[in-house]
Amino acid sequence: MTTSRVAAIDCGTNSIRLLVADLTVSDSASGARAVFDSASGAGGTGALTELDRRMEIVRLGQGVDRTGRLAPEALERTFAACRRYAEVVASFGVPPERTRFVATSASRDAENREEFVSGVLDILGVEPEVITGDQEADFSFTGATKELATGTFAPPYLVVDIGGGSTEFVLGTEGVEAARSVDIGCVRLTERHLTVDGALTETPTEAQVDAIRADVSAALDEVARTVPLERARTLVGLAGTVTTLGGIALDLDAYDSSRIHHTRISRSRVRELTDRLLTATHDERAAIPVMHPGRVDVINAGALVLLTIMERIGAEEVVVSEHDILDGIGFKVAADAAG
Repeated sequence: MTTSRVAAIDCGTNSIRLLVADLTVSDSASGARAVFDSASGAGGTGALTELDRRMEIVRLGQGVDRTGRLAPEALERTFAACRRYAEVVASFGVPPERTRFVATSASRDAENREEFVSGVLDILGVEPEVITGDQEADFSFTGATKELATGTFAPPYLVVDIGGGSTEFVLGTEGVEAARSVDIGCVRLTERHLTVDGALTETPTEAQVDAIRADVSAALDEVARTVPLERARTLVGLAGTVTTLGGIALDLDAYDSSRIHHTRISRSRVRELTDRLLTATHDERAAIPVMHPGRVDVINAGALVLLTIMERIGAEEVVVSEHDILDGIGFKVAADAAG
């Protein structure tokens, strides 16, 4: 067994997140494998001890769908967060070789992504990996499903990671069996359908809602060509849209990841929450206790994505996971360190 202190950074279209953790993994000939050290006493060949986990909304993907480029102000917001994260990583003594920075949808799509890559390298001493949708799906599945075998969750699992620029669909049991990434993230759909002449529509019209649903339905047609969605027995939802809906469903006075993790939300409840968010004003959404300020304007589109998926595949409920791509990145760093 090998214990490694690692840092994992996930930079998406809407947010940038950091995990610092101590991971103990098996370094058997078949390859290192890590599992969560969960409250349920999960067995396995390793354990994760979380030291620090944080998130900032930087909206790196601002305008990318329209311009094809990362905006200067979006880059500066992201670099400022990287400087703060660099201080955290250094305070825990994590060396560059055990730090991994993964960039997803927005930086994949941008013409000037090299400007982003060089900026991160200067600040953190680590070159960001602009990963493919398939790699993103693999990390998300790994992070989200390590605990599920110890509970009452029936495989195969369909992991749905609703990001800012894209949504990943990953089907599997012990590993990934099929995956697809499609461009129906909450930021992208908000900019595409809920923004008129540069101004955000506070309460979406029926036509705008229908346009988002049409995009999601078309994307699901594309996903279904390679991912057998009908095989899924447990739907697992990841990222800020789903975890925020989990907090609202629980009527929490403040965001509490330990209570939100593995919450089950029925399809009827998701529909109710989506209708509530679509008819609420900006200020009413902002006043919801668990709502991060950076999600106020994009939660409508994200909720519609989740609801449309659940209706399409006939899922009676979604299991909310606080463990996701970030944890999967951490596992990979520790596995590489174990050799």
